[in-house]
Amino acid sequence: MQRWRFPRFVSPIAALMLLLALVACMRGPMVAAPAGPPQPPVTGPGGPPPGGPPLPGAGGPVKVAVLLPLSGANAELGKAMLEAAQMALFTTGNDRLTLVPRDTTGTPDGAAGAARAALADGAQLILGPLLAAEVDAVKPVAGEAKINVIAFSTATQLAGDNVFLMGFLPRQEVVREAAFARESGLSRFAVLAPNSEYGRLMTDALRETASQAGATVVKAETFDSRSSDVGPAIQRLAGNTASAAPGTSPEPDAAPAPGPTQRVSFDALLLPEGGDQLKQIARRLKTAGIASPQVRLLGSGLWDDASVSSEPALVGGWFAASPPDARREFQSRFQSTYGHAPPRLASLAFDAAALAAVLAKAGGPAPFSHDAILNPSGFTGVDGLFRFTPQGLVQRGLAVLEVQPQGPVVVSPAPRDFRDLVY
Repeated sequence: MQRWRFPRFVSPIAALMLLLALVACMRGPMVAAPAGPPQPPVTGPGGPPPGGPPLPGAGGPVKVAVLLPLSGANAELGKAMLEAAQMALFTTGNDRLTLVPRDTTGTPDGAAGAARAALADGAQLILGPLLAAEVDAVKPVAGEAKINVIAFSTATQLAGDNVFLMGFLPRQEVVREAAFARESGLSRFAVLAPNSEYGRLMTDALRETASQAGATVVKAETFDSRSSDVGPAIQRLAGNTASAAPGTSPEPDAAPAPGPTQRVSFDALLLPEGGDQLKQIARRLKTAGIASPQVRLLGSGLWDDASVSSEPALVGGWFAASPPDARREFQSRFQSTYGHAPPRLASLAFDAAALAAVLAKAGGPAPFSHDAILNPSGFTGVDGLFRFTPQGLVQRGLAVLEVQPQGPVVVSPAPRDFRDLVY
């Protein structure tokens, strides 16, 4: 089967826009397949699904709300995400679409008020808000107006009905990299996770994935992410818990003595942590003899940070993330346009606004309906292949990257379409 490819002279951002338009308009596979003609969207038995009032006519104006914290503690992030959304609109060249920015102030009340103001101004789709509490406040407001919401949160409990989550879902990252690790011959996993909801989610995801893949989670240890005291957890991982005399406690920063031949009961260790804490833990693990090549470190989206490559103890570790090429192009364009680097979440706003522009350009009486958003072939943006499930969750085609001193290197490419998705 011959796959359709972009010409080499097309820039990644231009290519992704072309592909967004191609997929959304075709409503069919992203590759040439010997299938029948694409089927039109099916309207449910309850009448037209949420997606805003019908357009005033072919070529009529389309307003899309962008709800972000433009003031308050997250104002810097909110403003950068709005810049990314505006850049997407400029890139697509859709004159019909108008973004309607509204400040949520980073609060539930502010988000609900921003949604009401945007809807009163005629918005037919809401992009944002950012925080879970804001999404919770906006959901009933938009639902009453039969307007769909593409939010930037990862609060999966809020997905469904009229809310679709665009945020990076940690569980998918674990499933992707653990499946690749199993394919690479690793079968005995361990976890060293923060004692938090995030840590528990990652641990549960690894257990589920390992079970389905015929692997085993042999150890799961936690640490207090608010403390630098990870020594006891590392001792337990290394099987060295008897070093303290009876009636005493190990030194707070104690770890097993250096042992390059340290034998442990696992060949892969999930470490869902980021920032300076991640680097400190990695160094402690290496000192304890828990490091490559005996043990492969596995990360999370928190590893998707340029500074990770500067830590020698993390070199060789794997983590799942969106394919880097198109995102690098986006980051370069953003930097040249606005004079500063985009925060990691800015790409979410770019892809969401580009998706809105493509759906608006496709036209129809309800361009932002469930049927339009739930295109099973999905879309390709600067964060790679994505689509939404009927439950309102985003499903992404992720790559697996290996930490190297010069920067992460792709060791397992992202799928080209959802028929290649095996995790």
